[in-house]
Amino acid sequence: MAARRQLLLRRATAGWRRGYSSAGAAEYLHRSIVPTMHYQKSLPRLPVPKLEDTITRYLNAQKPLLNDDQFRKTEELARQFEKGIGRELHEQLVAQDNQNKHTSYITGPWFDMYLKSREPVVLNFNAFMSFNPDPKSEYNDQLIRATNMTVSAVRFMKTFRAGYLEPEVFHLNPEKSDTEIFKKIIRFVPSSLSWFGAYMVNAYPLDMSQYFRLFNSTRLPKLNRDELYTDEKAKHLLVLRNGNFYIFDILDRDGNMLKPSEIQAHLKYILSDNSPAPAFPLGYLSSENRDTWALLRKNLLENGNEEALQKVDSAVFCLSLDDFTVKDFVQLSHTMLHGDGANRWYDKSFNLIITKDGTAGINFEHSWGDGVAVLRFQNEVFKDSTKAPAISPQSQPASVDSSTAVRKLDFKLNDALKAGITKAKQKFDASVEGLSLNMIQFHEGGKDLLKQKKVSPDAVAQLAFQMAFLRQYNQTVATYESCSTAAFKHGRTETIRPASIHTKKCSEAFVKELSKHSTGQGFDRHLFGLRYLASSKGIALPDFYQDQAYARINHNIISTSTLVSPAVQLGGFGPVVADGFGVGYQVHDDWIGCNVSSYPTRNGKEYLQCIYKSLEDIFNVLKGKKIGS
Repeated sequence: MAARRQLLLRRATAGWRRGYSSAGAAEYLHRSIVPTMHYQKSLPRLPVPKLEDTITRYLNAQKPLLNDDQFRKTEELARQFEKGIGRELHEQLVAQDNQNKHTSYITGPWFDMYLKSREPVVLNFNAFMSFNPDPKSEYNDQLIRATNMTVSAVRFMKTFRAGYLEPEVFHLNPEKSDTEIFKKIIRFVPSSLSWFGAYMVNAYPLDMSQYFRLFNSTRLPKLNRDELYTDEKAKHLLVLRNGNFYIFDILDRDGNMLKPSEIQAHLKYILSDNSPAPAFPLGYLSSENRDTWALLRKNLLENGNEEALQKVDSAVFCLSLDDFTVKDFVQLSHTMLHGDGANRWYDKSFNLIITKDGTAGINFEHSWGDGVAVLRFQNEVFKDSTKAPAISPQSQPASVDSSTAVRKLDFKLNDALKAGITKAKQKFDASVEGLSLNMIQFHEGGKDLLKQKKVSPDAVAQLAFQMAFLRQYNQTVATYESCSTAAFKHGRTETIRPASIHTKKCSEAFVKELSKHSTGQGFDRHLFGLRYLASSKGIALPDFYQDQAYARINHNIISTSTLVSPAVQLGGFGPVVADGFGVGYQVHDDWIGCNVSSYPTRNGKEYLQCIYKSLEDIFNVLKGKKIGS
């Protein structure tokens, strides 16, 4: 069972195959005969790995990063930890886990890790995924696309809340499990046993506990630790344009969605409003250090802005309408990853961003959830808005009085708040100024050729990143690749450590083959959980965690993440450390795309040239050609 479950931990992008159903087309995407949360109760729990296995994996991951003397010291500290304080902490962690069977051992510490961080969320945590253009070019108009995507997003929300959204399932044998017959049978299996029924036909339901935070949710800045806030009763949409904040109800008092023509009318009204940009745009505050922002928010609340802020926090989501067209992929990445700071509210669970030419993307706050939930949302919104668009280029907006339906939020600012916004803008501009985004497309091969040669596409991409860094900087460094643990109850992510002795040797010798796979038994979250436990119990930080090698392996210079979906054009995030690279990549059937972010201490453009050269070398070896110099 465990071996099969491990196959799930790569990435959960299985949802695309679901057929579009017109049932309840006005209000719902589809009506699944299996209730949305049918499998949630019976999901298997995330296992706490054996301590000796964690230590062995940790030492294996350290080998390529350390010389012999350094490794001997680290090994000694690790073995002492394993026999001493580490054993005690591990037993306490297992006992704690056994008392909290409703969740996973990593859930609390992981939320704390995000919410206690004082770093600005923009560039440090928020990631983006951009949509592919609508296949029908005339639908890539800002007003048309904003209307259609808003309608599809609300349909998604309503479908999820009604329990009609098809459960997220990873199908290893879709001919057996992704069928009407199977669904008709499994819906009668009690929720407490349903996972086992799916497992019998090689289908693996995924955790959907994060989905409720997609809507009406915001991360609130508080001193020392932020809070997640959700108000499912709120019925309004937040729209940002030119740094101005607008709201209008998108649901009526019975919870029915506004007619698409009325949504179109209200958005048209906002797009034609020629109010100047505010002198002190509030959006910048959500890009600040969290403690600084918490104090400024307190000032805002005390200065008579409570109702306006509550409207921002409780809105269904934030729609950001940008007044420019996108020239190329680099500008697209900058727009979706950070924008201008004035026309975003980075604390919302997500901002749906649509530019003048209908280019669309999502910038999402990371503490509440991971890419699995956002990607499912993005897939469904793209499919629904392109295959069943609510309005067409010929549609006329409804004859309604938008001036009464749409309300512009006004914020009362005192001198301290104005100074705070000015400072936040200066810091934001400086951060963005130092960020480079570069990309390549490698067209000499992709997934098809690699599978034909029986080589893992993901492993080849990771090997290329290792080779490139070695070529550029003549060293092997700590590398992080995120993988989902959504196959388990309340699973979040685990770290894959692509830098190994094998990749190091491979990189040095340009060897053609590498086998790397994810397991549900990563060492990073386990060690993190033990450290968190020690800290929460007031235990002095064990020597193991004070080892420089531990600090170094957690200073992830290369941080990578991948996803491929028919809805997604591009994805990216900022470097996780000041001297690092943030690498978003996609391995397509016949090409490989790579999007790299970096700050001035690293040369992202040169790194991409080295990745290109490395891919060239790998593919030449696989094709039986000579490697160039």
